[in-house]
Amino acid sequence: GADIVHVDFAGSSPQSRYGINVVANYTEAYSCFGMKSIIAPEIPNNHGSLEPFSTSAPEGSILNPVWPAPVAARHILGHCLPDVVIGCLHKAIPDQVVAESGMMWNPYLRGEHWFDGSPRIWEMFYFQSGGMGARPTKDGLNATAFPAGIKNIPIESAEAVAPTIFWRKELRPNSGGAGKYRGGVGQVVELSSLNDVDMNFQAMFERIDNPARGRDGGNSGAAGSAKLKSGRRMRSKGNQVIPAKDRLRLLLPGGGGFGAPMERLPEAVARDVKSGLVSRTAAARDYGVAITPSGRINHEKTRVLRKKARGNK
Repeated sequence: GADIVHVDFAGSSPQSRYGINVVANYTEAYSCFGMKSIIAPEIPNNHGSLEPFSTSAPEGSILNPVWPAPVAARHILGHCLPDVVIGCLHKAIPDQVVAESGMMWNPYLRGEHWFDGSPRIWEMFYFQSGGMGARPTKDGLNATAFPAGIKNIPIESAEAVAPTIFWRKELRPNSGGAGKYRGGVGQVVELSSLNDVDMNFQAMFERIDNPARGRDGGNSGAAGSAKLKSGRRMRSKGNQVIPAKDRLRLLLPGGGGFGAPMERLPEAVARDVKSGLVSRTAAARDYGVAITPSGRINHEKTRVLRKKARGNK
């Protein structure tokens, strides 16, 4: 009816033999979240506030599978749904939506460790986040999950409960999509087994082949990647082995930018360079802002760079 906002997923792919299928209630929940977070973010969730929203997807599709379809990794696609819905709303209310986000990257780790003279199996599901998409009037949040809202787990907590060691966990420079408002940056995470033994690694990642897209002229965020320190590329999904004495290196994706990069205030670009979120090279290439080695804005060179960039369009 006229009082209902309906999302129709007709044409979605058939259900998969892999666990990425999204059950119907999960599809509805994250689709409604995308709509409500843009249309009525201040109204608390309750039966009345959710009543105006509805969804449908063909039975037997990847968004409405039938038994015995596997669904354990449903979040991989399910967490993309708000970006899809928000992309539709962008056509109607462009000044209220956010750019696409880097989402969660949660490795499932498993290995063997000796306790009191006998081997025991351990398992750990580790939460971490890429960058959030830029907003119409603000930069995206760094290393912040969207739409899940799950916090990152401190490495001290992870190392305390499983025989792992984190060699790096830091923000990933240049990963946020360039724009008038910059996408949130992702992370660089490098980890290994504490005792130099093989470790199993279950990948459940998105945004490797499909980086988070920007809006209103904003650039896409950097794509993610999973590989070993020794250089071998890992698959984005599926069970794999981190060999003894090697390390898993994850480059978490960044969020998309919002608005044309050449409209970003040079002072904002200079702050990003000072903070290590954007390199001087990227500042000149993506934003047309020349930053001196001392961190100051070269205004004359910036005018030339931006004039050249606008002339090439």
